[in-house]
Amino acid sequence: MIILLAGCDMGHLGNPLLWPVGAVSTTVENASYGAKRKKVENYVAAHQFEMISDIAVGGGPAISKGMDLAGIPQARRPEFLPILKEDIAMFRPNTPEAREKLVIALMVHGN
Repeated sequence: MIILLAGCDMGHLGNPLLWPVGAVSTTVENASYGAKRKKVENYVAAHQFEMISDIAVGGGPAISKGMDLAGIPQARRPEFLPILKEDIAMFRPNTPEAREKLVIALMVHGN
């Protein structure tokens, strides 16, 4: 049995002594992401139509604030706005699904 286990590679698991550190850092990262996402969700829920109007004209204060909350770097915003404009139809309905799609779009491009 020992011979069979000798062929197993645990390289993908990393150092077992560091597993607790990894678990803690992952928990902190997940909490941080969750808090940021909640802020974006709340903002989108309150300002969906202003954000859509801004997207339609290529920018404005409402979509800028949403991008700020999602952590989208200023340098990437000019290339991101046309993507949002191309997909604007799916953000328009006053539904939780449409708001969720806008939140996802913002969070995917944020950091």
